[in-house]
Amino acid sequence: MAETRTLEAPSAEPDAPASGGLAVPSSGSGSVPLRGRVQAFARQLKRWFRPPRRLKLTREGKYFIGITFGVGFAAINTGNNLLYLLLGMLLSMIVVSGVLSELSLRELTVVRRLPPRAQVARPHLVEIEVFNHKRRIPSYAIEVEDLRAGQPADKRCFFLKISPRSAQVAAYRRTPARRGRDRHVGFRLATRFPFGLFEKSRELTADGDLIIYPAVDPVRLPMNLPGDRLGGSSALGRGSGDEILSLRQMREGDDPRDIYWRKSASQMIVRERAREVRRDVSYVIDSTHPGRVPDEDWTARFERRIRDVASRAVAHIKRGDGVTVRARSGERVRANSAVGADPVLRFLALLEAKPANPEPEPAAPSSRRAQLKTRKNA
Repeated sequence: MAETRTLEAPSAEPDAPASGGLAVPSSGSGSVPLRGRVQAFARQLKRWFRPPRRLKLTREGKYFIGITFGVGFAAINTGNNLLYLLLGMLLSMIVVSGVLSELSLRELTVVRRLPPRAQVARPHLVEIEVFNHKRRIPSYAIEVEDLRAGQPADKRCFFLKISPRSAQVAAYRRTPARRGRDRHVGFRLATRFPFGLFEKSRELTADGDLIIYPAVDPVRLPMNLPGDRLGGSSALGRGSGDEILSLRQMREGDDPRDIYWRKSASQMIVRERAREVRRDVSYVIDSTHPGRVPDEDWTARFERRIRDVASRAVAHIKRGDGVTVRARSGERVRANSAVGADPVLRFLALLEAKPANPEPEPAAPSSRRAQLKTRKNA
């Protein structure tokens, strides 16, 4: 199984220029242009609004904050020392919650183990391993969420306790709904330890790809002709098949292993075998659609065609036939019983629809230097 190790990389965003004024681009100065300053400022804003830790209030936390504000308001109005003592205790619980949750999330490494293959409508397991690199402090109530590109995060693994210098392994079951490349982009680690008032989380980057094969239905192929064996049909004529065509007297050059000893009392009789011819099946898929974007009806027919071809190809390969699948755009793949059905299923899983008449790419705009040179020559 493929392993994807995750290490938290420090942010390496370039800093904004130290000077405060706007730079005017000139040929002799090394000042930073206005566009670069704007991009650096945008990156700083992104880091400001997306800190390495995210904090979210739970339902219990909202009630707790409301009670804290109520106790504080009453303490200020009445001046009662007991209310001030209670307010201090409530505020200390918030501080303790932030410190302990931060200690639980620190120095964790996540590894994802994907299966070698997956198929539509068939469940598969994905293993998640979390290693705690801290020497003395364990991590409690860690929830790991596997993130995939373009899809909502719906699968999570929960780890109650991860001891120091040790690892815990959990797995979740997932049933893919569509074929193609499933891109895993990272993890989201969250914890509500210790009081469940706040959920603190962080994100880790971890790339991983899993090819989802199309669904395969059971298909009953036509019955073999007499003499067929493993997809090879016997033909009249001398060959090396298993079917016996006739008996004849032994001639010079015959294989002694073909001697038929039951009839070879007075003279040598050999068995003449049938010639074996291997079947080869070919399928064509039209992957070009009219217009810029395929409509729903065309997409549904395209997916049904892929599923039908995958089912028939697997049935032929199990019987021993050679299968060739090609698309209208020119791609093709061939498989047989020696290599298995993986090449065909992978080809069908990654086959994408293409427009019949692609639009020409726009010409790249000329640079400012080329324009100035043209003006000077003119």
